[in-house]
Amino acid sequence: MNQGPPKLVVGLGNPGPDYAETRHNAGFWFCDALAEMLGARFAAESRFHGLVASARESGIYLLKPMTFMNRSGLAVAVLARYFKVPPDEILVVHDELDLPPGALRLKYGGGTGGHNGLKDISAHCGTANYWRLRIGIGHPGDRQEVVNYVLKPPRLEEVRAIDDAIDRALTLWPWIARGEWAAATQRVNTRPPPAPQHESKTK
Repeated sequence: MNQGPPKLVVGLGNPGPDYAETRHNAGFWFCDALAEMLGARFAAESRFHGLVASARESGIYLLKPMTFMNRSGLAVAVLARYFKVPPDEILVVHDELDLPPGALRLKYGGGTGGHNGLKDISAHCGTANYWRLRIGIGHPGDRQEVVNYVLKPPRLEEVRAIDDAIDRALTLWPWIARGEWAAATQRVNTRPPPAPQHESKTK
């Protein structure tokens, strides 16, 4: 397994204002925060089917596919092929139903957990051997409600928990950027208390 730093960070989400604040866009939120921290700006790149930012000092590309979630792999594969980035130097950041809001997990390879963005990336790249940073958004408790749940904004307390998770991930970025994956994984994989389940206003 490659222990080098990531050359491509991909945030998953859906394009457009209708989806901007929905749970499924947690990967976009992280990439926006990382770009701001690194002083990088996103620009539309039609050849890469997404918004791309280059952190020149770090030698890292950031990508937000604009192809909708279930076709995320097209953008990832085209950009990775163009810049000769192997799959094990890709970090994909995405929302995770099986973690409570605010929880983080960092892992290499494995299954997709039913996540359509990961399914498409694995299909286009021909492998599941890439890094994933999973941002917990919680589960509605009913499988029939999953689609409706991920395409709605989180409740206020969940917003706070997810924002806190993104902040924690950013503080660990130096380890990730150096390819110190074991140290980063040990620090990332902590489980905060579940967010309260009472209803409140969305952001």
